[in-house]
Amino acid sequence: MTGSSLDLQRSLDEARADREALADTVTRFARTEIAPHVDAWDAAGEFPRALYRRAAELGLLGLGYPEEYGGTPASYALRLPLWRALSRHGTSGGVLASLLSHNIGLPPVVAWGSDAVRAEVIPPVLAGEQIAALAITEPGGGSDVARLATTARRDGDDYVVSGEKVFITSGMRADWITAAVRTGEPGARGSGGISMLLIPGSSAGLSRSALAKMGWLCSDTAHLRFDEVRVPARYLLGEEGAGFRIIMGNFNAERFGLAASALGFAEACFDEALAWARQRRAFGAALVEHQVIRHKLADMQMRIQSTAAWCEAIAARADAGNTGPEWVAQVCLLKNHATQTMQFCADQAVQILGGMGFMRGTVSERIYREVKVMMIGGGAEEIMKDLAARQLGL
Repeated sequence: MTGSSLDLQRSLDEARADREALADTVTRFARTEIAPHVDAWDAAGEFPRALYRRAAELGLLGLGYPEEYGGTPASYALRLPLWRALSRHGTSGGVLASLLSHNIGLPPVVAWGSDAVRAEVIPPVLAGEQIAALAITEPGGGSDVARLATTARRDGDDYVVSGEKVFITSGMRADWITAAVRTGEPGARGSGGISMLLIPGSSAGLSRSALAKMGWLCSDTAHLRFDEVRVPARYLLGEEGAGFRIIMGNFNAERFGLAASALGFAEACFDEALAWARQRRAFGAALVEHQVIRHKLADMQMRIQSTAAWCEAIAARADAGNTGPEWVAQVCLLKNHATQTMQFCADQAVQILGGMGFMRGTVSERIYREVKVMMIGGGAEEIMKDLAARQLGL
């Protein structure tokens, strides 16, 4: 091998070792500090804030963020094992959603906040001391971001925010809320005039109410109301009117994370179904010895393997800097494929477990309830198809 070939091989070996080490760390964390407690946390409707600090101590919250703020720069390929292993071995979408809500709340701050705002906000979040959330969706808007109606009126050195946000992950206890607001003309519609504003959770005039959900029971999900909330103008992210572009860029990373997480949850369903099929006996033989059960497991693996390969390909393209329209389309389609894989595997696992699959306490039952939010969050399936078609010029 030439010198350059040896360097490349050494780099690939180091990257593989880093991924394996990260996956091992996340797996141990998920198996010991999350999975044993998920049922109790679901019943309580929350998980301890101490879990953020523990995840931060292991470097999990800071993965992909600048070192100067307490993070560890990381490629998409390196972040993939975090989402996948945390989902597969923690087996709780509720924990995953809230524990990593900073991954949708902080990127706009990193990219568009002033130096002073970055220094104030990012380090305590990555240290697990504070919680960040993203607030885009509104009661009357859903996936149609251009229809958002929450306003931010400039008044001296402040913005005065009025409006509502709904379905906000970590909304009940977020210390920082990255919110989409309309700073254009009153009553304006469309993508123009949308800005991103960082709102302190302690702001007067901000009220929150918890929402009851079908799944993600231990993740707080809130309806936020802003009643003339005054926010210092220094918390504007980027320029006025740049919000729509910031939001669209932020969505791509979120959708990739959702796809990787859906893959992990699909694997968790397969793991439980296979273990059950091996030990459960029916008609004189273990379930796995019946062809119909083996075919279900094979179908699950077919979808899992295709999703895993697609995730790796999308990560490689992003790490190579190839994130143009075609990549955006692929992320949208991957998100749909991965969540459909999760849905299929959850359904098949519940079927294999039979009556036990309908009981609280099984992994597959929880994931079966949680799959729909994965297919809706970050952009509903129908929106993903339409966006992908437009990006591909169809």
